[in-house]
Amino acid sequence: MIKSMTGFGRGEFADETSKVTVEIRAVNHRYLDIFVKMPRKYAFAEEAVKAAVKERLSRGKVEISVTVDNTGQSDSDVRLDRDLAARYYDALSTLKDSFDFGDESKVSLSLLAKMPDVIKTSAAEEDEKAVTERLLRATAKAVDDICRMRETEGAKLAADLSARADTVSDIRARIEKRAPEIEKEYAAKFKARVEELLDGVYEVPEERIALEAAIFADKANITEELVRLDSHVSQLRDFLKSDGSEAIGKKIDFLIQEMNREANTIGSKSNDREITSMMLDLKAEIEKIREQVQNIE
Repeated sequence: MIKSMTGFGRGEFADETSKVTVEIRAVNHRYLDIFVKMPRKYAFAEEAVKAAVKERLSRGKVEISVTVDNTGQSDSDVRLDRDLAARYYDALSTLKDSFDFGDESKVSLSLLAKMPDVIKTSAAEEDEKAVTERLLRATAKAVDDICRMRETEGAKLAADLSARADTVSDIRARIEKRAPEIEKEYAAKFKARVEELLDGVYEVPEERIALEAAIFADKANITEELVRLDSHVSQLRDFLKSDGSEAIGKKIDFLIQEMNREANTIGSKSNDREITSMMLDLKAEIEKIREQVQNIE
């Protein structure tokens, strides 16, 4: 089963001390890039949270948001820094006296209370191991959630890519059927052109016509390209049946590059209007596959 790189997951864990909520968002990215937003006081657990996510996600730009509600803790302490408040008051009063702000320039209690670090709250020291365990349990639920979404989206991608692989095979089969006719048509055109130029003065031997047609056919032969293209499509189908144990997006992306290379070679070799038309359809389908593959982990 292939997996999409995009998804969202949410996990919660609550006990008598706190409620932890973890949300994970992921979008397409060439590599695995993880960014964590969490309260600074819990920064000690950031690497553990990242490691838990890395175990399950292999590619994508991943944003992890952690919120902690400590309403269950009743032993919080509120501290006032009187010296700092006094220094703020003196500085603000000096600023007021230096400029005419009118009646609104009074240094109020609400203004002082909002100044940084004047009033601080602190909870009792928390056990880092216990906190980390709570964060990891919420993270595990969020990872499970996002993995389910990525697998669901991956199944949709696989169905779409499978249908497009069938289309590529169909176009390839039509090109393969058309290819032998080109040599016959070239031989007939060559003979008609030579006869027109000689105007009956000299009759061109059939052997010479056959030789020229063979030379043309050798230059325009696309058998190898068609065989390799068929092999690439078979490999794509095998990838789509993957069990999801490893990231295969980069491998499929490389495979699509090879398919596109074969398509370009076929187009440059075959100087035929019908095949050129089919090649445009083939390249368009391969491009659609390439776009979808960018979403695969």
